[in-house]
Amino acid sequence: MNRVSASLVPRSNFFMTSIRIGIIGREGKPSIQDSLDRIYNFLVSESVEIRVERDTADLMSQNQITTVTRDELTTCTYLVVVGGDGSILGVARDFAANKIPIIGVNRGGLGFLADVSPDDIEQGMANVLQGEYRQEEHFLLNLTVIRDGEVIAESPALNDVVVSSGSLSKMMDFSLYIDDQFVYSQYSDGLIVATPTGSTAYSLSAGGPILHPSLDAVAIVPMFPHTLTSRPIMVQGSSKIKVVPGVVTTNPQVSADSQVQFDILPGDEVTIKKYKDVIHLIHPTTHSFYEACRSKLDWGSRLGRTTRTE
Repeated sequence: MNRVSASLVPRSNFFMTSIRIGIIGREGKPSIQDSLDRIYNFLVSESVEIRVERDTADLMSQNQITTVTRDELTTCTYLVVVGGDGSILGVARDFAANKIPIIGVNRGGLGFLADVSPDDIEQGMANVLQGEYRQEEHFLLNLTVIRDGEVIAESPALNDVVVSSGSLSKMMDFSLYIDDQFVYSQYSDGLIVATPTGSTAYSLSAGGPILHPSLDAVAIVPMFPHTLTSRPIMVQGSSKIKVVPGVVTTNPQVSADSQVQFDILPGDEVTIKKYKDVIHLIHPTTHSFYEACRSKLDWGSRLGRTTRTE
């Protein structure tokens, strides 16, 4: 189950020196150098122990930075991720088992997950060091592909698992099971299984529902089904979902967060259920999911009306 909590405990300067913060930047994006430098310089001024991922250090202007491999970041107190929501997805899959809170600095698009503004880096980091933040717990999904009784592929996913035809212009047929109960057979472009975290991502563009992050639920959203009666389904987060592709003329695939992909064959069992670990996202104390929806999804304007008439 997802939980939202707030930490507002003042921290002493002595305690700050025991904090170890890891910094990860979006690979191949030199434009984030300014944000990386500002984070690093601020943490140095606060006498915080810093670990920078080696590939990230190549994007920074400072010399003599203590660099580590991605695996060596597991000893950090917090991880600061500079990029967009996509960068956080990768970090979430890699570090969920380590239970390290993640702070996202938004240098991408929407920024539902990475919501610290580049203009507020110093204040945002100061608030974290002082314990003034909101912490959200988000569950992940676990994707498993079973062929002839053997697991051939597996990956966690924070946003969604997508079974698709593998071709932009072709459809596929598949069968859906929930908790070992047959639900339906369908002919469509595929199926999206989304967490509350992922309900504002790909699932939203396919007509899926928006789920509050605190919900313990999963949305199952068909992609352009060849029927008008097929609609999204919401089930308990503990549900076991199974998708079995039928005889197809395409090259079907399954993906985790649209970042990890596996080819599948007719008769393979794609099982999706809650992952054993969760991630913890750090937000400013003023963070509001509904305010994020208003600003990111343009809920601030009234459709069809420009002024109030009440």
